[in-house]
Amino acid sequence: MKRFQPQPGFVVQAYRFALDPNASQEVALRSHCGAARAAYNWAVGWVTASWWQRKAEETYGIAEAELTEWRPWSLSSLRKAFNKAKKTDSRFAEWWQENSKEAYSTGLAHASAAFDNYAKSKNGKRRGKRMGAPRFKSKRKARLACRFTTGTIRVDADGRHVTLPRLGTIRTHEATDSLLARVQDGTARILSATVRHERGRWFASFQAEVKRDFERVMRPDVAVGIDLGVKTLAVMADSTGEIRTVLNPRHYDGALKLLRRASRTVSRRQGPGCRTGRQPSKRWQKANTALGKVQHRVANLRTDALHKLTTAVAAEYGTVVVEDLNVAGMLRNPRLARQIADAGFGKIRRQLDYKTRQRHATRVIVADRWYPSSKTCSGCGAVKAKLPLHVRTYECDVCGLVLDRDDNAALNLVALAAASTTGTGVAGDRDTPQAVSKPRGADRKTRATRPRRKTETGRAGGATPPHQRRKEARDRPQAEASRFGDVMDLPGRNARNAESR
Repeated sequence: MKRFQPQPGFVVQAYRFALDPNASQEVALRSHCGAARAAYNWAVGWVTASWWQRKAEETYGIAEAELTEWRPWSLSSLRKAFNKAKKTDSRFAEWWQENSKEAYSTGLAHASAAFDNYAKSKNGKRRGKRMGAPRFKSKRKARLACRFTTGTIRVDADGRHVTLPRLGTIRTHEATDSLLARVQDGTARILSATVRHERGRWFASFQAEVKRDFERVMRPDVAVGIDLGVKTLAVMADSTGEIRTVLNPRHYDGALKLLRRASRTVSRRQGPGCRTGRQPSKRWQKANTALGKVQHRVANLRTDALHKLTTAVAAEYGTVVVEDLNVAGMLRNPRLARQIADAGFGKIRRQLDYKTRQRHATRVIVADRWYPSSKTCSGCGAVKAKLPLHVRTYECDVCGLVLDRDDNAALNLVALAAASTTGTGVAGDRDTPQAVSKPRGADRKTRATRPRRKTETGRAGGATPPHQRRKEARDRPQAEASRFGDVMDLPGRNARNAESR
């Protein structure tokens, strides 16, 4: 599926509003989201049924040419097959007309994307962690969401209502003037709308094509280097020599006492039974709602603080230098995982990226992940061999510079802005796709595979444990004659549920 490309001078922007539906609209919203989940499960079962049928036929000795044909998972193919099955399938025949066609299209689109991601990941064409095959969504755990792309999608003129297909006019909890003013002026066009249930409240997100005029930057000739941390959220050093410190608000730690008390109350109530199917008590639901409100408030406070920080940085400096942090790897540290997650390092870089690019036309330089910003002396450029995390003061052994560790890292980062302009820096500018040399003259690359270690027998891998051999056998790609043969290793749970659902 091709990605939508806005017209020149326009950007795609989302506007999110909280809803206040009445009782009947609440039922309709849940019905639409449930229909999307049911369509997704149908698509997963319909596609994987042919996979397991072919596997069974192969055990019977049937020739390759006579095996069951592969079922495609493109969105158009799934829509065509679903439209034929919904009138005869007992799971949809009685109630499929109660919801908009967009609800079923949402589930089919998600299933198509899931199969595409799985195939690309298995073929090595998708970055990131290896993905498994699509699985069925549980009614109890699935997130309630539905997307509308056609029909009547608008923000009403009174600024307090929105209109969606089959759902009608729904009152909003907050004013919609931010989007309504742009629509009335002709500087915005609504593309789609997504309703989602989060922490006990319904939200409507409108995806709009908005005309954007670049805003003026306060100091376009000044660059800033941002060093993120836990003790202080950000240390910013600009090219003029000024150093600013942004304290870490620690919203989660501030609400930890309330969270513990609310969690203790939830644990003492009769909750849902995963295996027995026991329904939760009303007291459990009430306590769980109170816990969700505390967590929701913490998330809102964190998001608000990060948006204020990134908006101020993007509006002031012409060049921003940030680090390429391995946040997923940092979260594996059990001692710092909670503090790192509370700081929101990943959100800061993402927000800086789109705010500088879409609002101010400034640039963001991303320092290489292996650049030793904390170990390098900002005065003479000497690099320390080791600098433990508990050492918070940098002392240079060559020039004798004594400086705070975070301030020294921020000064080194801002120096990369000038270095990248001359072509001698370590940073990789997003506007220049060519590779830039590393700081110490060595191009360090992450090893794709682990080296084989010699065992006591003297042979590499000679004493591989049985469970490791079984894992390697499962991960070994199987050569298949057809073009979909590389997606045949599905989890066992899907094999048991493919026909039942």
